[in-house]
Amino acid sequence: MIVSFPLEKMSGSVDLVRSKSIANRLLIIQALADYSFDIVHNSNAKDSQTLTTLLKRIKEEPGTKDMILDVGPAGTCFRFLTAFLTIQKGTYVLTGSERMKQRPIGALVDALRKLGAQIEYQGEEGYPPLHITGKELKPSAPISIDASISSQFITALIMLAPKLKGGLSINLTGKISSRPYLEMTLSLMRKFGIEATFEGNDIHIKEGNYNGPNLEVEGDWSGASYFYGLVAITPGSDLLLKGLQLDSIQGDSGIAVLFEKLGVGSTQESTGVRVVSKGFQPMDVWQIDFSEIPDTAQTFAVVLAMLRQEAVFTGLESLRIKETDRIKALQIELAKIGWGMVSDDDVHFHLKQVDTAVLDLPIIETYEDHRMAMSFAILGLKKEVQILEPNVVEKSFPDYWDILNKLGFTYQTV
Repeated sequence: MIVSFPLEKMSGSVDLVRSKSIANRLLIIQALADYSFDIVHNSNAKDSQTLTTLLKRIKEEPGTKDMILDVGPAGTCFRFLTAFLTIQKGTYVLTGSERMKQRPIGALVDALRKLGAQIEYQGEEGYPPLHITGKELKPSAPISIDASISSQFITALIMLAPKLKGGLSINLTGKISSRPYLEMTLSLMRKFGIEATFEGNDIHIKEGNYNGPNLEVEGDWSGASYFYGLVAITPGSDLLLKGLQLDSIQGDSGIAVLFEKLGVGSTQESTGVRVVSKGFQPMDVWQIDFSEIPDTAQTFAVVLAMLRQEAVFTGLESLRIKETDRIKALQIELAKIGWGMVSDDDVHFHLKQVDTAVLDLPIIETYEDHRMAMSFAILGLKKEVQILEPNVVEKSFPDYWDILNKLGFTYQTV
């Protein structure tokens, strides 16, 4: 798909996709609850629809022997279901795409085994697929888990915790990755009557039953980042991002403050957040820590390159085990527009211009990664760009291309 934007600015409203992070947590809570509640405006992201389908199947066929559950490329689904299935009647084979089989799961499996879970690897040790036999878990002591790998491992454990006899205490070791996602999970659990504390590196969750109201899923802040980027690059642009809340439980809402430095103002309105371009003023090399907002690193990399603004990125550790190695993918694709992410220590990544051949029509590989497609589409504001495998956006934002088209982008299928 060749993407371009023939206009000078954009205006209008965006029906933002609902947060799959919130939706997927609510789906697990709903499945663990002792009563029924409704999820209002569930996300239409493929990940959320996959989890909905698999949970429905588990409920309708309890006690099945070796039920095969294939999550495809949905990492959140795999991690959440790994914990969820340990207390369900029956035996299960949990699997996914070829890339999923390359993504580590060992830290979560080790923690669940300490609780008495019966999980075996079906292939390489430490990686999917898994064979899980459901049983009653009886934690005898607090457990420790490395928090630097993925917050989703810990989220899977803490959502399961109220269903365990005596609850659960978890000590987080190492640098905590994506702490706001843990806070989000605990916030949702408290809405359903669960008592939980998170102090320092220790999480304590009491045994209890999920019991609460119908809940609406917020607009997705990760998805909002692309539209903030579009506004930052096009002076005079004005967009209403519907369903979005500045006062949000999503950690990625912190991008509103970062984009303010790039000349983008945010105002809460009754139906969403209005985002307006105020004009970008170059600054010295910008230092950005993505530890709490890793899913927005690709957006900022592309936007800053287009604004010709150098920056140093840190907190990218978790990007190595996402849908692809996102650091490597960014380094390869940014080079096609004359920019690079250079590092001497694999911790600090200097985003700057590099001496590479700039292509008239950059052809962007997406590596089966939805965020590569959506972030690099922003290049279309200044020149034609070809996005390979554009349908990968279905994972988190199925309507993305349609929305860009309504805002003035044009497409050419190749």
